[in-house]
Amino acid sequence: MNPREVAALIAYVVRLDPRLALDDQAAAGERLTQWCDLLSDVPAQAPGWDAARVARDYIARTPYRIQPSDISRPWHAHKADALSRHVGTFEPTAHPEINPDDETGDAYVAALRAERQAVAAGHRPPVTHRAIMSGPPAVEVERRLAALGTYMPRSVKATLDAYRPVRAERERLAAVGQPDPLSVPCGWCKAEAGAPCRDVRTNPKTSAVTARRRAKPHPSRLDDAHVRFYAAQETAA
Repeated sequence: MNPREVAALIAYVVRLDPRLALDDQAAAGERLTQWCDLLSDVPAQAPGWDAARVARDYIARTPYRIQPSDISRPWHAHKADALSRHVGTFEPTAHPEINPDDETGDAYVAALRAERQAVAAGHRPPVTHRAIMSGPPAVEVERRLAALGTYMPRSVKATLDAYRPVRAERERLAAVGQPDPLSVPCGWCKAEAGAPCRDVRTNPKTSAVTARRRAKPHPSRLDDAHVRFYAAQETAA
């Protein structure tokens, strides 16, 4: 909030709780300075947020005199909740405008960071899971599932999913239209496309090399899959 918005908020809470009224101009100025400092990163209004409403609710529920921290704390809790519900960071449903020829992925990462910052600052609402559930076009889902080799009845497949978690996860990602990390090779452990990532270890005493399959792909492979997936969508559009 800027100083004008903070001053308006103070005037509002004084009307609701006359105990907060100050006759001394110097004290009023000090209070304005303090509130401006603590509320500088708190918006007056944002999607799902209204500082005046938070102040009113506090005064209605609590006998103690309101402090600026009684508004900033709820804002940071609201921001954390919005970011936790926002899927734009790793699974964006609204793809940022980026150059599909950007092989480094820097523009894509920058766009995702800007999107996350906009949600955190309250400039835009989070993209919730309801948006994801709309899903990709059925034709695209069937194409990706066919590429994975879906050849059995769905009832049988559902029974077997518990015994083949890697394949089940790939089919789930295809069904919701999200990038599949195993669709690209891993630049970290050198696993080929379609193969899970591995943790490769060398015994310092015997120089023996062992490889253990990872439950999750390496982060760099996730990044590569996201960049390729959304770049392909931008090109198709």
